[in-house]
Amino acid sequence: MDAKSKAIISHITFVGWIIALVINSGKKEEYASFYIRQTLGLMLAFVACSIIFPVPFLGWVIGGVGYAVLFIFWLMSLIWSISDEMKPVPWLGKQFQEWFKNL
Repeated sequence: MDAKSKAIISHITFVGWIIALVINSGKKEEYASFYIRQTLGLMLAFVACSIIFPVPFLGWVIGGVGYAVLFIFWLMSLIWSISDEMKPVPWLGKQFQEWFKNL
C-alpha cells in the first residue's frame, strides 16, 4: 500500500487510524507518518472537547465551537492528504508532529 493510501485511511475513524498505523509500522513512509500524527492529534483534541462539552453553558459553547473547528481542520487535513500536500493543521499541527514523532 502506498503512503498516500495510508494517509487517507488514517483519517477514516479510529479503526482506520489503527490500520494505517499498523501497516505503516513495517515500512515507515514519512508522508503516511505525517498524517498519522496529525490525525492522532485531531482525535485527541476531539476527546478533549468531549470532556469539556457536558459542562453547562460555557462547556457547550466551547465544546460546540471546538467540534466545529476540529471538523474543519480534519477536513482540511483529509483534503491535503488526498492532494499530496504535507501541511500541518493550523494552531497545533506542528506540535502534533513533535509530540508524536515516534509514530
